[in-house]
Amino acid sequence: MQVHMTLANMLTLFGAMLVLALIPSVSVLAVVARSASSGLAHGAAAAAGIVAGDLLYIALAIFGLALLTQALGKASLLIPYAGGAYMILVGLRLWKAGARPAGAAASADASSLASSFMAGLLITLADQKVLLFYLGFLPAFMDLGAIGALDALIVMAIAVLAVGGAKLGYALLAHKAATVLGAPAGTLVNRLAGATMMAVGLYLLLAR
Repeated sequence: MQVHMTLANMLTLFGAMLVLALIPSVSVLAVVARSASSGLAHGAAAAAGIVAGDLLYIALAIFGLALLTQALGKASLLIPYAGGAYMILVGLRLWKAGARPAGAAASADASSLASSFMAGLLITLADQKVLLFYLGFLPAFMDLGAIGALDALIVMAIAVLAVGGAKLGYALLAHKAATVLGAPAGTLVNRLAGATMMAVGLYLLLAR
């Protein structure tokens, strides 16, 4: 299979994605909140959900599929509200979690980590502007009409490294900061994280 992207394009795309992923945003707040309140594994799971959502939108942009609103029809209207409601639910759970030591790892069973993953995924899917961004962003680095399967895999790998690396970095910093605070700050961290998640949910519900 032929690769149409040059090395220079790959490096430039990586740098651009990394810088954009590092900019404070709703997704960064979600990763920080999950990592600080429930442990690094949960922050990493939320970051993985964000990356999964980005990969879906990248695939839609690269292969010229219809916008997600067209692909899902009327059901797509429910995505922002489902995402917002889920964030508020997660925030309420964190608020009521009580005084667990700051930075202490919560249960890392599959269902618990899946909840953090879904939080990250829904944040990305709820913001359909991400798809519009990639539709306008990627053509600056490649000819979407000539791109092949290998090029698509390269772009997705770049996104995993850039976006995933940036969000995981935030998760690590939040986890370290929470650990330094120690046990007495456990309740405060949980409630700040819960308030953050609820604020994210309200943002997704109201920013329509």
